[in-house]
Amino acid sequence: RKLKLEELNRVSIEQYKTQSKIPVVVVLDSIRSALNVGSIFRTADAFCIEEIILCGFTATPPHKEINKTAIGATESVSWSYYENIVDALKKLKSENYTIIGIEQTDKSIPLNDFSIVNEIKYALIFGNEVDGISDDIIPLLDTSIEIPQYGTKHSLNVAVCAGILIYEFGKIQFL
Repeated sequence: RKLKLEELNRVSIEQYKTQSKIPVVVVLDSIRSALNVGSIFRTADAFCIEEIILCGFTATPPHKEINKTAIGATESVSWSYYENIVDALKKLKSENYTIIGIEQTDKSIPLNDFSIVNEIKYALIFGNEVDGISDDIIPLLDTSIEIPQYGTKHSLNVAVCAGILIYEFGKIQFL
């Protein structure tokens, strides 16, 4: 039988805000679809990431389309906004985050070959649905990761991609 919502034993927003988070920050680089942004907020809540940083022309809460897919996750997940992604990444580097671009580059590592280390803080950068991550941040990356794909399409939807990566980084903490 399908469980009822009250049987899922989820924490309240107040409890969520005080519980420990996985040492992952998600950075969204000029995401054009607010629906994708909301989906990423919802996934971030599910796996207790530290924060989402919204950059460039990425929509910010409160926003009707974000709310449609986030279903309240903008109230639980910490977030901030930077007009310039370079400023956000410099701040994260100063706080000892390993900066990872989720992008197909000449040096990207397949996700299944990347070793996640529990003691390291990570910032995962997800780029625009058409253009990917900004070219000017490539030199700031510590590495890049790509999800191996076997079909005819060259990429995944950014919210789907974020879901896969957040799950992979979260399972180290929770499983």
